[in-house]
Amino acid sequence: MAANSAAIDPAALTAELVRFPSVTPRDAGAIAHLAHALERVGFACEMLEFAEPGTEKVLNLYARLGKSGRNLCFAGHTDVVPPGNAANWSVDPFAGSVKDGVLIGRGAADMKSAIACFAAATERFVASRGPEFGGSISLLITGDEEAVAINGTRKVLEFLAKRGEKLDASIVGEPTSRKELGDMIKIGRRGSLNGTLTAFGVQGHTAYPHFADNAAHRLVRMLDALTREPIDQGSAQFEPSNLQVATIDIGNPAANIIPDRAKAVFNVRFNDRWTGTTMESWVRERLDRVDGKYELKIQVSGESFLVPRGEVSDKLSRAIEAVTGRKPALSTGGGTSDARFIQRYCPVAEFGLVGETAHKVNERVSINDIEALTKIYSSFLELYFAGR
Repeated sequence: MAANSAAIDPAALTAELVRFPSVTPRDAGAIAHLAHALERVGFACEMLEFAEPGTEKVLNLYARLGKSGRNLCFAGHTDVVPPGNAANWSVDPFAGSVKDGVLIGRGAADMKSAIACFAAATERFVASRGPEFGGSISLLITGDEEAVAINGTRKVLEFLAKRGEKLDASIVGEPTSRKELGDMIKIGRRGSLNGTLTAFGVQGHTAYPHFADNAAHRLVRMLDALTREPIDQGSAQFEPSNLQVATIDIGNPAANIIPDRAKAVFNVRFNDRWTGTTMESWVRERLDRVDGKYELKIQVSGESFLVPRGEVSDKLSRAIEAVTGRKPALSTGGGTSDARFIQRYCPVAEFGLVGETAHKVNERVSINDIEALTKIYSSFLELYFAGR
């Protein structure tokens, strides 16, 4: 650690990061600010930009402290979802305001606080152990997690692999705690399939239905075929797969017109009984039972995965219990995260603050929880690099 660097206050750094309105995929200066803080600790920082054709360029950060030994990677994202109507907030969503021991702002829980805790925990660990602690600590931070996740973590991992740089273990700082800090770690996630279904018919007058074919009626029967019965009963480590209809759109301008097409968008969260391919086959098989012409577009944003219990989850559990007194549950519930990419390269677990207000108006975190999370990450580093 540089001799002239001031200690990182994780709550203060969280507030500073919240003040950058980094609505995905815009960075707005958040990553450069984080890199500056990490460089004061001794990290070597690389700004990495990627852009697939037809997509917006995304700024990412890979920072590493140490050049040898096992590489423990903290991973997260600085991009956030839009705040919605700011008038519904009790404060400016990008002011990083603190009231009564609570920090309020978009990204406070998901997940700028965890990133600040990564930095502060590393600084404390290196201060106690010295720069020669027997390994390396890295941060992989993307600005492309909340949306399409094309030019972010996946691209950085590919970049590192091409130059022969290995990650040995990873913690993703998603807000996995449910009600109290430390009550849950994620060791896997369900897969996610998005479907856009269009049913076709013949337009006509509502008074003469025998001359038409109502696409809306066909769509209703198709959606019923998809939702009438449970997909499965779950598995040993996963909840049951679940299909939810997100929107139904016809755009009919008049009440006396029978529509010739009707569209619905749905999402399936599928467990380890399925792959994206077999889940798509299940959907198509049920749609084919319903008479009528349709078009189905499928996009799988992630496959289900499970990281077997091992060193990362065990030592993280020990660190959580030492700080909070709680034994965390090991879960595979919830949505997707960039852990779906990282698990292909090294063992990974997800752990962070309480996520109850993530993406909501007045998203917030407790200042006390930010400090406790920093202690947990620091304790994990002590356990991970013990005896090295």
